Amino acid sequence: MDPRLRSANALTHPLEHTAYQADDVISGEPTVGSHALGVVGEVEVGLWEMSAGVARDTEVDEVFVVLSGAGSVEFEDGEVIELAPGVVVALAAGERTVWSITAPLRKVYVA
Repeated sequence: MDPRLRSANALTHPLEHTAYQADDVISGEPTVGSHALGVVGEVEVGLWEMSAGVARDTEVDEVFVVLSGAGSVEFEDGEVIELAPGVVVALAAGERTVWSITAPLRKVYVA
């Protein structure tokens, strides 16, 4: 494979999933998987996926684009952003969020 090609298909690129950290799970048995595609300057670009379930997270500075799946992310201030393919979201380091995923959600992240 050409070293410039980081994934032949971001929608189907295999990701190894692990259980979400138990202390952060609110409901279900969500799993997460990720794969770093590369680094641009000091910024990582990669794929991330979460299975159905509800879990808390503490964010890093990140912008992401949803590739597939459905759900929402709720912020401490009460704002809820619905997640669907094509939605672009910016997260700030230290923000506490709750991810409610109804269909396995895959995103491309820049962090």
